[in-house]
Amino acid sequence: MTTKRYYISLQDGLISQNSDASPWQFAIMADEDDVLALREYFDQLYLSDRNSFLRAHVPFVEYHYDSQNDQADRIRKELYELIYKLGDDPTRSFISENGLI
Repeated sequence: MTTKRYYISLQDGLISQNSDASPWQFAIMADEDDVLALREYFDQLYLSDRNSFLRAHVPFVEYHYDSQNDQADRIRKELYELIYKLGDDPTRSFISENGLI
C-alpha cells in the first residue's frame, strides 16, 4: 500500500493530509490501514474520556481505583506507540524525549 504524509492533532482527534487545515502536533507517513487504526484509537479514546467524565461526578471513586481511567491511559499509550512507529524524526524525538511511550 502507498504511504502518504498525514498531520495528527491529538486534541481534536484529527488526521489530515493538509498541514494548513488545523493545528497539528505530529507528522506521520501512513497507509490506509494505519489511518483506520489511528481513527479507531481516537474513537476509543473519545468513548473512554466521555465515560471518565461521567464517572468523575461520582465523588467516592478515587482516580487510582477507576478502571475507566486505566483504559484511557492504555489507549493513549498505544496511540502514542503507533504515532511513534509512523512518525517522522521530529515526531519520534518529541515522543521519546517527553517519555510518552
